[in-house]
Amino acid sequence: MLPEITPQQLKERLDQQEPLQLIDVREPQEWDICHLGGQLIPLGDLPKAAATLDKDKVTVLICHHGFRSAQALMFLQQRHGFTQLLNLKGGVHAWAQEVDPNFPVY
Repeated sequence: MLPEITPQQLKERLDQQEPLQLIDVREPQEWDICHLGGQLIPLGDLPKAAATLDKDKVTVLICHHGFRSAQALMFLQQRHGFTQLLNLKGGVHAWAQEVDPNFPVY
């Protein structure tokens, strides 16, 4: 079972200004439609960008529906020893449905 965070839990933590590292693993054209902030690192670029990430910060991985971000989580966990990772359950699509009805969907 992958460690997950629901959109509502993420909103609460962002509202409390917790120092989270948000990593969006979608493609640039998807990011241009909508994003939650953080850093865009497309899944294919993650292997070369992993060393630039802060292992000590709680890191939330984000994608469209939660599948690519789950792959990113497993990669960072297994190949780079990250331990503080959370997958945004349902991705930005779930964020739009559960947190912000005005958030763009595609």
